[in-house]
Amino acid sequence: MPKYVDPEARRRDVVDALFRVVVRDGLQRASLRAVADEAGLNIGSLRHYFASQRELMDFAMQSMLDRLGARLVRRVEEAGDLGRHPGPERLRLAVELLAELLPLDEVRRAEVAVFLDFNTAARTSPEFAGLARRTAVGARELVRRLLGRLEATGTLRPGLDLDTETERLTALLDGLGMTAVLHPDLLGAEACLAVLRGHLGDLAAH
Repeated sequence: MPKYVDPEARRRDVVDALFRVVVRDGLQRASLRAVADEAGLNIGSLRHYFASQRELMDFAMQSMLDRLGARLVRRVEEAGDLGRHPGPERLRLAVELLAELLPLDEVRRAEVAVFLDFNTAARTSPEFAGLARRTAVGARELVRRLLGRLEATGTLRPGLDLDTETERLTALLDGLGMTAVLHPDLLGAEACLAVLRGHLGDLAAH
């Protein structure tokens, strides 16, 4: 009997291979053939699951967002009602939530590298622009909701403009992510966390 292959599991394997190629060689070299070689497949088998590089990249980005979303949901569920925690604990939980967006380990480093290369491609490739914009909007919505929850629990200084603070914090996360991926010798995981803690600490009520 022919061996059964779970198509969703195979797709995930291909996406993992794509991530490895992008982290190692960059998106520009993540051709279908390069990804097939990385996944240990022939090009015909890969085309059975993905007809084009665009389809593969779209699936990879969506898979990355799904993985990230699942981790964020788990963090939110673990935190529960922020109001039941003391102020310093609320800030710690906020840092842990936002840290899911930073390249602090191998998995998140691969995700941020793919995210950066995908957004660079989207600047000149209209076919990627829609997903890139949705990702940017989603990041801002996450930050805005988190700041809103912190404000509602009295964690933040009174009078802050949350729209401005959303842009400041989003820009900080983007900058930390980019620098930590491009120059890990200059900005490591602990330094990323220290900067994030310091920023949220500056926003906190005292």
